[in-house]
Amino acid sequence: MTVTPAATPQVSDRKKRRLSMGRREALFFYLFISPWIIGFIVFQIGPILASLYFSFSSYAIIDTPQWIGARNYVRAFTQDRLFWTSLWNTFYYVGLGVPLNVVFAFLLAVLLNAEIRGRIFYRVAYYIPSIIPGVAGAVLWIILLNPRLGLINMALGLFGIQGPNWLNDPNWSKPAFVLMSLWGVGGAMIIYLAGLQGIPEELYEAADIDGASTVSKFLNITVPLMSPIILYNVVTQIIGSFQVFGSAFIMTGGGPLNSTRFYMLHLYDFAFALFRMGYASALAWVLLVIIVAFTLLVFRGSSAWVFYSGGRQ
Repeated sequence: MTVTPAATPQVSDRKKRRLSMGRREALFFYLFISPWIIGFIVFQIGPILASLYFSFSSYAIIDTPQWIGARNYVRAFTQDRLFWTSLWNTFYYVGLGVPLNVVFAFLLAVLLNAEIRGRIFYRVAYYIPSIIPGVAGAVLWIILLNPRLGLINMALGLFGIQGPNWLNDPNWSKPAFVLMSLWGVGGAMIIYLAGLQGIPEELYEAADIDGASTVSKFLNITVPLMSPIILYNVVTQIIGSFQVFGSAFIMTGGGPLNSTRFYMLHLYDFAFALFRMGYASALAWVLLVIIVAFTLLVFRGSSAWVFYSGGRQ
């Protein structure tokens, strides 16, 4: 069947109308998203590029930035003794806190995913601390960690254990912050719970038929299927832990003996106490490189233990 010449202009008109409608949709899309784009450029991309320039400058906020090259970076690695102290404190917090947070949140989610009485209450109870404002949480933990009147040392005393002088002892101050971080695992727990409820029950039923034990089902079904979510929580925990600041600023101010002088607190002092914004910007970019390096390292190693529906990553 041949097409009559009269039909050709109609087809062409339909295509033009479709193209015109597509252009209008694109125009409305960019129009509605423009506030976010403008805000992102002005309030995020702009300050990021400005801080990169300031990191190569001597800048005291009230003065004009003076270009000094890489001198700020050289000073950080060769002259600033507290730079290495703050970096070590932060690495300690990340290295001990992240694994404990990931494991504790995951095991807690597994327990609260089981059919137990009052599990809704327990889920809410464990989640609430993660949404308490940081200042309120820090003040609460100052009370809990009080060496004489704190509930933690009082509980240890019931078992005949002499509680440490937590925040006033350089040997116990960083473990105190790690302990405090475990209080806020509710956010990660909720993510794990959502993942656990997405695992098909048929897999566990087939494992029961094969005579698999509870531990075997956990290691061969639950953990592999949850590995992408574990990866997500590991990465977010690393990024968040490297930026620990508020609790140390409120609870110890970096003491005792700089044992809780974390990297962000060191950066804050130079930026807003000493008004050396150029050097603080350099510290910020060093931290960015460290976080990116650790994140890439985790992603590079994830191919050995992260499984997706089609197999390994």
